[in-house]
Amino acid sequence: MPTGAAAPARAGAVHRVSTRNAQFQTWQALLANRNKRQRQGEFLIHGVRPITLALEYGWPLHRLLHPAGQRLSAWAQGVLRDSGIPVSEVAPELLAELGEREDTAPELVAVAALGSDDFGRLPVGPDFLGVAFDRPTNPGNIGTLTRSADAFGASGLIVTGHAADVYDPKSVRASTGSLFKLPVIRSAAPSDVLEWVVAQRERGVPVKIVGTDEHGETSVDACDLTGPVLLVVGNETVGMSKTWREICDEVVSIPIGGAASSLNAASAGTLMLYEAARQRGFPGGKRP
Repeated sequence: MPTGAAAPARAGAVHRVSTRNAQFQTWQALLANRNKRQRQGEFLIHGVRPITLALEYGWPLHRLLHPAGQRLSAWAQGVLRDSGIPVSEVAPELLAELGEREDTAPELVAVAALGSDDFGRLPVGPDFLGVAFDRPTNPGNIGTLTRSADAFGASGLIVTGHAADVYDPKSVRASTGSLFKLPVIRSAAPSDVLEWVVAQRERGVPVKIVGTDEHGETSVDACDLTGPVLLVVGNETVGMSKTWREICDEVVSIPIGGAASSLNAASAGTLMLYEAARQRGFPGGKRP
């Protein structure tokens, strides 16, 4: 379950922030400072759909921020009225900064708890489909792959190694709320993931590790992805690490043409997920 610091005030209490005080600076740091996010155990959520899905899937929200003196939509009023989450009224020009907008304050910004990096969040069974993203440098790619993994019925996403932050605002926005449904965890090294995979195999779930590379021995459509499988997507520039290559049971390629020498990492991962979903009949039996 997601973890983080307790909410600073009881539900229903409203306090106002009209200057760049210490509280505002704390929230502002959550936008650009990864270390501050980690120390605070919090990050910011922007947008109607992400906030709605965070509430729907029970993601712990510590505080809701709304612009002082601004008329709100029925949606925003309902969230403030019914969620039971502590509320702050923020000067519109300050909330515009927290919403990363130039001039217009968003109706709501949520302060949320970081998620746990416990492998126990990943549901594992005979139909397990997971993705490991190796050292991604672009937070937008993390969010995009999170969205794709959710759409194609994956069980979870593991971000490994020295990587961009899952909770960077660019990643959170690109996930369009899928971050709050799909378990996404961070792991320091491929060896930790392998240890977890071995534990699953020992308990009778034969997870196969399938990597992607432009020089892969097998075309993706010739690889059996119907059983429990962990797909590995490499870094945007250098691909999979040597360690991941050694760990993989099979390495596949995605046939492409044109002038492109390779695909964007998130695009490659999305195509792998699509092929796995195709072989499995698509989530819920529905075709995209």
